[in-house]
Amino acid sequence: MLRIEPSAPAHRCTAPSTCSLRHGNAAPDLCSSNILGVTPALGDIGKRLLLGRKLRSTQLGETLLPKRIALPVFASDALSSVAYAPDEIFLTLSIAGLAALTISWKISLAVAVVLVVVVLSYRQNVHAYPSGGGDYEVANTNLGPTAGLTVASALLVDYVLTVAVSISSAAQYAASAIPALEGHQVTVAVIAILFLTTMNLRGVRESGAAFAIPTYIFMFTILGMAAWGFGRMLFGELPEASSASFDIAAEDQFAQGASGLAMAFLILRAFSSGCAALTGVEAISNGVPAFKKPKSKNAATTLALLGSISILMVISVVTLANVMKVRFVEDPAHQLSRDGVPVGADFHQDPVIGQLAKGIFDHFSPGFYLVAAATGIILVLAANTAFNGFPVLGSILARDGYLPRQLHTRGDRLAFSNGIIILAGFAIVLIVAFDAEVTKLIQLYIVGVFVSFTVSQTGMVRHWTRLLRDEQDPAARARMVRSRVINAVGLTLTGIVLIIVLITKFLLGAYIAIIAMAALFLLMKGIRRHYETVRKQTAVEGDETLMLPSRVHSIVLVSKLHRPTLRALAFAKAARPYTLEAVTVDVDRDESDALQADWERLGIPIPLKRLASPYREITRPILQYVRDIRRQSPRDVVTVYIPEYVVGHWWEHLLHNQSALRLKGRLLFTPGVMVTSVPYQLISSQAAEERQDREDRVAGQIRRGPRKTSGDR
Repeated sequence: MLRIEPSAPAHRCTAPSTCSLRHGNAAPDLCSSNILGVTPALGDIGKRLLLGRKLRSTQLGETLLPKRIALPVFASDALSSVAYAPDEIFLTLSIAGLAALTISWKISLAVAVVLVVVVLSYRQNVHAYPSGGGDYEVANTNLGPTAGLTVASALLVDYVLTVAVSISSAAQYAASAIPALEGHQVTVAVIAILFLTTMNLRGVRESGAAFAIPTYIFMFTILGMAAWGFGRMLFGELPEASSASFDIAAEDQFAQGASGLAMAFLILRAFSSGCAALTGVEAISNGVPAFKKPKSKNAATTLALLGSISILMVISVVTLANVMKVRFVEDPAHQLSRDGVPVGADFHQDPVIGQLAKGIFDHFSPGFYLVAAATGIILVLAANTAFNGFPVLGSILARDGYLPRQLHTRGDRLAFSNGIIILAGFAIVLIVAFDAEVTKLIQLYIVGVFVSFTVSQTGMVRHWTRLLRDEQDPAARARMVRSRVINAVGLTLTGIVLIIVLITKFLLGAYIAIIAMAALFLLMKGIRRHYETVRKQTAVEGDETLMLPSRVHSIVLVSKLHRPTLRALAFAKAARPYTLEAVTVDVDRDESDALQADWERLGIPIPLKRLASPYREITRPILQYVRDIRRQSPRDVVTVYIPEYVVGHWWEHLLHNQSALRLKGRLLFTPGVMVTSVPYQLISSQAAEERQDREDRVAGQIRRGPRKTSGDR
């Protein structure tokens, strides 16, 4: 008679098909596999070279940013808008012809005023709510979950658009400087996003340090170009732009002059496009936790620097563009003409900054290339603001149950890796869908950010009003009243701009962004509802005790008599169930007779039951048999043991365990049924295990301290 003894437990599961319990994020290495056929050690070496060493949770403080690094990390989006906000102002005004361009400087001043008010308002935010929730936390705390979720959906959509617009604009500048890239802007943009994704997966501090120098070069380059241009203007040496000799053909509705209402609408539309310069301001309020202490003070100082530099750059660019008579239109082939002759489809139109650099540095060509290169790079890095804001906001929303919990988990480098990857994926989809054209994408832009501005300022006004009810100290009350006034002015101004943006951009594409926000809002509501349902269904009631089943019926599924089957029988018998039987499905009568004969010949002391299957099905007869047992004894538990192969290569995985996977999937939905996978390691899985063990010895995988031995104690 064959003795069935419990086998030694498996060392570690190495294929996902054999792991019935998915481990949590706290121990991600307990269930891994070589399912792709890539040597784990070599794969980990590549990952470490790409992303760097793993960081311990205790090293989070090492990733905090000083102001000199935080400025390029969080302000690159707002600073980079200098590269396209003036373009959009000129492009919009050009619809009415040359005469309309003369008011571009007034629009830039209006944008600057709004920027000042928004910066002052957000300085109040970072002091009042330094935890990193930003606009979402302000709205959620003071106006309720619905307002908070509205802000969150608006910001998430706007972060994706920030990446798409910035990278697309960078691709256009690259094509302007390198003619060979003309027509390949989408490819350039996708490569740039992949580069940014990799850098941000390395961690906030490393990406900030890497991007700080290019950002500062851009700032000094644009300000230096402006200073040199104004200097040449004072001495009467400033040349006109290369496009100054062109005439602009007004669109039909403006060909015979513009009515007051039509012109007012056009000015408002140009103003709303120029307000793209305000995007990115809110990112600092979301990123306060990333600053070194004192966090709020450092964030407020960075905001002030951001506002001052952005205003100076935007006004300088627009003023010089007016003085140098820059022409910038949406359709240069038909709108631009010289002596009445259109320039034609072969004409390439440089962006506004590109035209300024060519004219100001007409005697020094390296200056032009430096400006073009710095502008292209900053537009790529501008997306880095979103790569810092989106994952943090996604983590907070995941913590609150509005997004999948995986977004709340930090990766190897203590960055929110899942959020970074999701942001990159959505941005690539937008760039491909809109062919990396900034003019199309910009119409979807800034709606979300002004929704968040307006709702956030409403929440801040209510925040100060609530605090003033209980505050008795005169000095503190005066400070709160001043802050409330600032936020009230911010609310009024951003609310007006939001209305202007909705009116002027709705039919031009803003409706797409609004639909996306609404869809995301409903999705997050649904996710929260699901988590709440799961929590209620799994909660332990006050009088609930540990209920033991009346009896346990164990069933071992058998396809043939081999070592995996014997191991499963041994494990099942070691559990000492009330009843234990082996079950096989009678798909092929000859094979079942042979199995029965081997069973009796070996004298296995467990009964073998054969289930009839006239239609050669496997899953249905087993499910029916298990349900019959449950129906006869509802208080009993049925445990089904399934022998499974553990394989080490992806192609072996396709050849084994498919029936087991389908059966487990159905059994898991059957109440009162427990499913236990009993793994049997093949030789290929042992080789995979050895390769996985070598992964732990990869040099530079983690920062290790000195190992303690028993002699060190």
